[in-house]
Amino acid sequence: MHDGKRARGMKGTARNLLIHLAVIAAAFVCVYPLLRMFSVSLRPGDKLFSADLSLIPAGASFRAYSDLLRDTMFLRWLWNSLVITTATSFMGVSLASTAAYAFSRFRFPGRRSGMLLLLASQMIPAGMLILPLFLMIMKMGLMNTYLGMIIAYSVSSLPFSIWILKGYYDTIPRSLEEAALVDGTSRVGAFWRVVLPLSTPALSIAFLFNFTAAWNEYLVARVVLFSAKQYTWTLGLFELQGQYITQWGMFAAGSMLVTLPVLAVFLYSSKWLISGLTLGGIKG
Repeated sequence: MHDGKRARGMKGTARNLLIHLAVIAAAFVCVYPLLRMFSVSLRPGDKLFSADLSLIPAGASFRAYSDLLRDTMFLRWLWNSLVITTATSFMGVSLASTAAYAFSRFRFPGRRSGMLLLLASQMIPAGMLILPLFLMIMKMGLMNTYLGMIIAYSVSSLPFSIWILKGYYDTIPRSLEEAALVDGTSRVGAFWRVVLPLSTPALSIAFLFNFTAAWNEYLVARVVLFSAKQYTWTLGLFELQGQYITQWGMFAAGSMLVTLPVLAVFLYSSKWLISGLTLGGIKG
């Protein structure tokens, strides 16, 4: 009996060790590109390739960071991206939360077709949406504006957000809303006071999806924006790549700096993301 327990304990230890090694290897694969990018940002002379594999290169300095902030409009580009991305995320979540609630709680003609249409829209390649988005923004007179970018990004992110929230609303018992209605609140009040507080994990996932999608987008911004003062960071960093020379140091420095807002948002919302994954897996 003791031998059997010892054998099971050794198997469990070996399994845990393999899991930890796999997690460490995956973490290294994810972090290594960031470390190399940080190393490039510290190299003097805009060197991209080097025989030295050390993280801190010889002659390392933060000159690329100071040059980026002093000689370019990087802070302006970063501000533009923050305004557009934050507004897109809040608008997307606001519209998706109400639309998903209608699809989840009400039965109306075209409900199933509407959900299938939203799903089918996610199968269209992003490049095919550039022309219709361009025509829509141009006819609305919103070219080279924050509002034009916000509308374009919200349109492309809404279908996925609606599907996420609709699936989560389906897991919330209707009896909770019915109890609120019996107590005298309205349908809107039940949605605001009961459904939304219980849907914080799903709302966080939708917000993070909208934020990362808008923050990293390039193609739509290239079509809609044409003034350097209105550029997002994706367009601004592209300007550092010339025909004959690329300022790799400043490019890497900018790439490091633009990761900070996304990292902050992810760390802040991680507790809701984890709870959303766990709650979504125990229904039934």
